[in-house]
Amino acid sequence: MKVLVVGSGGREHALCWKIAQRPDTEVYVAPGNIGMVDVATLVNIKVDDIAGLVDFAKAEGIDLTVVGPELPLTLGIVDAFQEAGLACFGPNKAAAKLEGSKAFSKELMKKYGIPTAAFDTFTDVDKAKAFVDEIGVPCVVKADGLAAGKGVIICMTREEADKAIEDMLTDHAFGDASATIVIEEYMVGPEVSVLAFADGKTVLPMVSAQDHKRIFDGDKGPNTGGMGAYSPAPVYTEALSAEVNKTIIEPTIAAMAAEGTPFTGILYTGLMLTEKGPRVLEYNVRFGDPETQPIMVRMKSDIVALFQACVNGKLDEATLEWHDEAAVCVIMASGGYPAVPKRACRSMALTTSQQKKPSYSIPAPLKKTEKSSPTVGVCSALLPRMRPSKAPSTRPTLLWKRSTLTTCSSAAISAPVHYSKGRTQ
Repeated sequence: MKVLVVGSGGREHALCWKIAQRPDTEVYVAPGNIGMVDVATLVNIKVDDIAGLVDFAKAEGIDLTVVGPELPLTLGIVDAFQEAGLACFGPNKAAAKLEGSKAFSKELMKKYGIPTAAFDTFTDVDKAKAFVDEIGVPCVVKADGLAAGKGVIICMTREEADKAIEDMLTDHAFGDASATIVIEEYMVGPEVSVLAFADGKTVLPMVSAQDHKRIFDGDKGPNTGGMGAYSPAPVYTEALSAEVNKTIIEPTIAAMAAEGTPFTGILYTGLMLTEKGPRVLEYNVRFGDPETQPIMVRMKSDIVALFQACVNGKLDEATLEWHDEAAVCVIMASGGYPAVPKRACRSMALTTSQQKKPSYSIPAPLKKTEKSSPTVGVCSALLPRMRPSKAPSTRPTLLWKRSTLTTCSSAAISAPVHYSKGRTQ
């Protein structure tokens, strides 16, 4: 079987690694990165070159394509593959709007009674500021469109709210993505990410994960695409999972079907666990990054079979199995991230002392022609559910290639780890 993964980061590396565990499976990744060569064949086609990807899949006889990032989904890659008679895992262009437009997703939740923060949408600066007068601060200002995970500004003061509104609507900080903005009430509570397989009518949730979006310790600084994640999230109990499935995840899939846009693929639901119950922070229409890395390490099941069940509308016949151990992913980003990451940084190799326990690492080296690189890696390790002071895990430690160098925190990970080339601050 031949499987094509579209994307180039840590999420796609983790997916390739997991897919490659299936016997008699050839894995291709477009465009991928040099750190993935041990698990996939690199294909030099960009994620937004939809026609090029379709042509390659036809020529190579690809049996299944799995789309990692949101951009090609919102551009209609699934529609194009389906029109060409090719199997492609992910939502079509209409359903991908659930992530492509925050205004659309908020209105959908409002219409179908799915719990989320109070909100309104704006294209006018003065009206947006008047709404802030109404709900007060802190509040949250969001770009309507895709902004690489950075279009959400948590405003603790009125000055910060005014600046966020002006930056987006007047200065077009995120281009067309911020031509419309969503302003919503500030919610308090722990955040949890829940990913679920969907085939348009059936949903199969995965284990929970919790990521850290703000750049600095203590939940401070600007939001990023994610500075790390771990699974499971202790706050996400079985009772809470049942409640979320009943009041949020299943109603979302039903709502999309009722709107004439049945959702097939991965539904990522970002939740805030408030005093009034779980509320939706955001939807994504693909695997999260960095949540995918620890989740893939924990998954026992054949992920290709799950992809096929979704594509063929037979998810009700599928099951999921998991390792009991916890998994963690930690990211180190270059200075200036997420606004303007430093690009002229010298890369360095980090290695541990002689390794005495089993470990498996997927390196994130530089391209062979480069002496420096703006890239960063990601490290995921499968750990027993115990305090760090206890015996280290003998499960594999995995180093993923992402978009900025990663390391494992010695306070969190006692399993052995080998670091390859990447970039430090």
